[in-house]
Amino acid sequence: MNESKLTELLEQAGERTTVGPPPIEAMRAGATRRRRRRTAVISLTAAAAVVVAVGGTALLTPPGTNPDQTKPPVASQAPERLRLVGLGHVAIAIPREWGTNQHHCGTPQRDTVMINLGAINLCLPPRPSGVESLQLGTGKPGKYDPKFSADEIFEIDGVRAERQRTTCTKTGELLCSGMVFVPSLSVWFQVESSTSAAEVDRVLQRIRVVPDLVGVPESGMLDRQAYADLLIAQGLRPELKIVKVSQNTLEQIIEVSPAAGTMLKPGSKVTFTVTER
Repeated sequence: MNESKLTELLEQAGERTTVGPPPIEAMRAGATRRRRRRTAVISLTAAAAVVVAVGGTALLTPPGTNPDQTKPPVASQAPERLRLVGLGHVAIAIPREWGTNQHHCGTPQRDTVMINLGAINLCLPPRPSGVESLQLGTGKPGKYDPKFSADEIFEIDGVRAERQRTTCTKTGELLCSGMVFVPSLSVWFQVESSTSAAEVDRVLQRIRVVPDLVGVPESGMLDRQAYADLLIAQGLRPELKIVKVSQNTLEQIIEVSPAAGTMLKPGSKVTFTVTER
């Protein structure tokens, strides 16, 4: 078949075929359906991504917790309802309502910090149940507790620390005790509880190294010059106050303000009162 014959046949077929108007509405409807399908797929994909993201967040943040609240507090600041107590540049956060030296013959009678105790008449009264206490000091803890041993070596804010495992005894009332020692800073913390070992561990977990603060040191049995020198060595500013007493009273430091263990900015003033004959 030649080209002219093929052209003639195509023209004849075209004349016999009825051609209607173009299906505009059908084309539009089809396009709308295709757009809806694409939108649905995109929405489902986005929803899946959101679910994954929310699920990931839920794994990192406990339910009902504001993510901002999971950030650790600044080292020099205690969390709300807690206060810092320490010596040198090491501190521990304890509840604000804890007292100081709330004891009878060396045995705590309510939740308290035990520091700068001086001479104690050990009459061994019973310890009430549900009482937590913190004792802290400088030097090696072995000279205060010969049973101290490092069961664990770890770090506190990059500084090596030694942990004595918490143990409990029961001779009448339950008594649980644990200790942390920071060798390079010569500071130790001992927590005791007549509630549980968990309470001891919970308190000891709040020890921090605070380079921008310094604890008011214990006066102990130091004389006025030795204590003034110690304050200066710690970066604090000593101020002496003298109280006149009788000839039969020995010269001694009877008060320190702010109290020993209070965390201060370097350069802060510490007033100590000395008896003078």
